[in-house]
Amino acid sequence: MAKKIAFQGEFGAFSNEAALACFPDDEPMPCVTFEQTIAAVQSGEADHAVVPVENSLYGRIADIHHILPESGLFIIGEHFQPIRMNLLGVPGAKLEDIKAVQSLSVALGQCRRFIAENKYRTINSVDTAGSAREVAELGDKSIAAIASKLAAEIHGLDVLKENIEDAAHNTTRFLVMSRERALAPLGDAPVRTTFVFRVRNVPAALYKAMGGFATNGINMTKLESYMVDGSFTATQFYADIEGHPDEQRVKFAFEELDFFTDHFKLLGVYPAGRPGQ
Repeated sequence: MAKKIAFQGEFGAFSNEAALACFPDDEPMPCVTFEQTIAAVQSGEADHAVVPVENSLYGRIADIHHILPESGLFIIGEHFQPIRMNLLGVPGAKLEDIKAVQSLSVALGQCRRFIAENKYRTINSVDTAGSAREVAELGDKSIAAIASKLAAEIHGLDVLKENIEDAAHNTTRFLVMSRERALAPLGDAPVRTTFVFRVRNVPAALYKAMGGFATNGINMTKLESYMVDGSFTATQFYADIEGHPDEQRVKFAFEELDFFTDHFKLLGVYPAGRPGQ
């Protein structure tokens, strides 16, 4: 029986592409917001969620870092999704017919050079996949959407031009969330561990808390801070490291971390993905 995989957006979104890449034989389930995406897994309506956490051009996706630690879900995997922008027109439209392009403002910004070269008028929309749907419904050969190839397939649009983004390295990192804790085994395969913590309100607490990772040779690939409950003194940190909690060096680092923190929560231990694969 196919599992249901929740993602934020509508069919044809880049999150839909990521969900299919992670679970090609299962059923993608669109959700309007990140909160609804997480709630679908919490309630059992969906088996897993595939959610974006950062983009190589625009950095972290802030909403997710607030939602995940309190969600009660666990990270069981990660996926790096290349973001390829495409110019999509109604059937029969040609490049020379296009006068305006419609998409999410971020997507329009990522294709600024192509849009300027062709002197297109831009139309801001709420998302890329929705733009493809609206262009298909409108049926105007002079208006194209900027969206994924999947959106073109779903809405019966023609791909007039592929890979029109300014930066070829544009990639979004997604996390796979589950109700069940599933720790990757300790072995030869690369493993990433994600956790959140709060340091004690003492001088140099963060510096001292990080010392254990440096002295034990552990690569910390992410360290981000955000306020908790609107307080200027209660700061929570979100961290990723390369390594497994059962490794002795990671155990030592966590023991040292414990001396300088008053809150620690393990969010996931999972196989490390690789950009470009």
